Amino acid sequence: MSKNFEMLRRAGKENALFGRPCDDVLSHDDGYRGLASRYPIRPAANDHVGSSHGTQAQEEAVRLVQRVFLFPNSHAPRTVVFSSIQGNGSTEICSRAGEALAAQGAGSVCLIDANLRAPSLHQLLGVAESPGLVDATVEIGPIKDFTVRIGGGDLWLLPSGSSAAAAQGLFASDRWRLRVDQLKEQFDYVLIDAPPLSSNADAVILGQMADGVILVVEANSTRRETARIAKETFEGARVKLLGAILNNRTFPIPEALYRKL
Repeated sequence: MSKNFEMLRRAGKENALFGRPCDDVLSHDDGYRGLASRYPIRPAANDHVGSSHGTQAQEEAVRLVQRVFLFPNSHAPRTVVFSSIQGNGSTEICSRAGEALAAQGAGSVCLIDANLRAPSLHQLLGVAESPGLVDATVEIGPIKDFTVRIGGGDLWLLPSGSSAAAAQGLFASDRWRLRVDQLKEQFDYVLIDAPPLSSNADAVILGQMADGVILVVEANSTRRETARIAKETFEGARVKLLGAILNNRTFPIPEALYRKL
């Protein structure tokens, strides 16, 4: 089953997401139909190559990276944190965005698995968990030596690394900040999968080192008040919120009808 999601742009859209002080959950009916992503960015395992479903999945990937990264000016973000409010919903979206951005030929892309307590980007991309982020922070050597090239193209991954779960306070260290600067120099785009905001302050710390954060909220699960508090948390830390993604959106009426609304 596809994990539908949609990007909620800052201009007018996030008011509907964050602006109402109520406790009901975010749902499919919150006024975002025009930006709905109806297909997964990476075709599902049962999609046939060349199928219309797979083609539309690729199109949705392009739309996402164009909305966030490919602005026709110098102000487009190049280092972006993906974080959910709860759960690990940001991991797959971060991975898909990285794959799509690399495929656009806009430059080299490095994904960073900074969700140290529950790393999974390496599993999605089929590579080893270490060496990686933790190793790069405690050891010496070029930062690129700790990354893994994916598929021989312009996509790279910095996995979580060895003993990731025990790396407390790592992101506040000067050594990690130095490594982030090196990654920015080595790659055109850096996409960071951060832990959920509900688990610790890592997402906020990482956001302060980036150009901004994309917040992932779960349809029919995340409450608007919780989303509003998350937004205020980032803003209070002077972290730019680039937008939000409504994940796992469902279609209570036939999907084809939404295209006519």
